[in-house]
Amino acid sequence: MQIIPAIDIIDGKCVRLSKGDYDTKKIYNENPLEVAKEFEANGIKYLHLVDLDGAKSGEIKNVQVLENILTNKNLIVDFGGGIKSDEAIETAFNAGANQITIGSIAVANKEKCLEWISKYGAEKIILGADCLDRKIKISGWLENSNLDVVDFIKSYKSAGIQDVICTDISKDGMLEGASNELYKDILNQIKINLIASGGVSNVEDLEQLKEIGCSGAIVGKAFYEGKITFKNLQKFL
Repeated sequence: MQIIPAIDIIDGKCVRLSKGDYDTKKIYNENPLEVAKEFEANGIKYLHLVDLDGAKSGEIKNVQVLENILTNKNLIVDFGGGIKSDEAIETAFNAGANQITIGSIAVANKEKCLEWISKYGAEKIILGADCLDRKIKISGWLENSNLDVVDFIKSYKSAGIQDVICTDISKDGMLEGASNELYKDILNQIKINLIASGGVSNVEDLEQLKEIGCSGAIVGKAFYEGKITFKNLQKFL
């Protein structure tokens, strides 16, 4: 199982939110490149980079952070937030992103997303399935949809998507454990590379996600709050 640290960006700074609430913003480092360098120095290979300003506004706002990290480091980076147009996805790939995470656009314009899957290849596109009470949320988690998370993933699985990041918003940033039952249900119904996101608070949570069959786990606040250290991650790295 891949361990994938998250760097969430607001105003060019590394922050974390709780349950996606922008009013709960806490700044952990004003230089995301420093954070990325520390991750790589400790054996991390993958990075989940989210432009929260972009997610909220609907257009990329922090592409310079992506460029800085990929110019200086060798991490494999998936990038999301504000990817809603051909220009935006081109900008992200040209800045060096290895993969793009599509979320809101995957709900609003499936036809466009299918074009991207065809153009770039399914291995370059990750489906972002962010949900609350099993219903997909969009626009930086500020807007609701009536889409069931399992049905949503199934619809893109049939279109060729291989990788899904599923965030249970009720767990995000709370350090109270991941949404294990949700992930079990998804994996029981769909053969997919499922990356768990939200709630990871310790190594035991990671071990449970691995046992469930998740292909990856995104770790955010647990790193920044010292709940998970690089030392106790060695069994995964």
